[in-house]
Amino acid sequence: MRARLTAKQNHLLAALPAADLVRLRPQLEAVPLPLGAVIYESGGEQGHVYFPASGIVSLLYVMNDGAAAEIAVVGNEGMVGISLFMGGGTTPSRAVVQSAGKAYRLDAAQIKVEFARGGALQRLLLRYTQALITQMTQTAVCNRHHRLEQQLCRWLLLSLDRLPSSELVMTQQLIANMLGVRREGVTEAAGRLQADGLISYRRGRINVLDRAKLEERVCECYAVVRRESDRLFASHEAIAA
Repeated sequence: MRARLTAKQNHLLAALPAADLVRLRPQLEAVPLPLGAVIYESGGEQGHVYFPASGIVSLLYVMNDGAAAEIAVVGNEGMVGISLFMGGGTTPSRAVVQSAGKAYRLDAAQIKVEFARGGALQRLLLRYTQALITQMTQTAVCNRHHRLEQQLCRWLLLSLDRLPSSELVMTQQLIANMLGVRREGVTEAAGRLQADGLISYRRGRINVLDRAKLEERVCECYAVVRRESDRLFASHEAIAA
């Protein structure tokens, strides 16, 4: 099934000049992103890059003993598979669908050709890569220096930025796995947020009731990531210029 792209879907594709998008469109394939699906495994060959149109993909670093922790999230603002145009065909991280949706898939060989072509797409992907590196760096800092409640607020806000609603389908155990902490800690932190009226949680569904207060409770890391992303993608015209 061929992709029919609009500006309301993946933001990277929407930011491309019309001529670039016309050239890419026949190569783009619309594919589902089922909840829990592994897009690529740690150390495995990557055959495609993915431009999510909806849903969220979590990038996890996997340890030798099987333990994992989230290092970044990707939604309709970005792309999964940057190593393919950065000179590598594998990555030590695992990409797992955190929130179901759909994406536009491009063959690995084709993204390398397009990147080597230069122009707007190359500049766009490099800016996105810088924004993603900022998110990864800030996640490491946050996990080391901030309280679990602040980490949970950051995770919730980053997820909300990539979803059309204020509801997330996610169990506390999965959140604990993403943050690399014990479930009991997430239960306690989520309980405080619920008691204060910021969220409601029931049967694996988290509904954010007061985003403004959630932003007051979060650490500085969320704002750093948001500001850098806004700076790099201040306008489609600047990217395409």
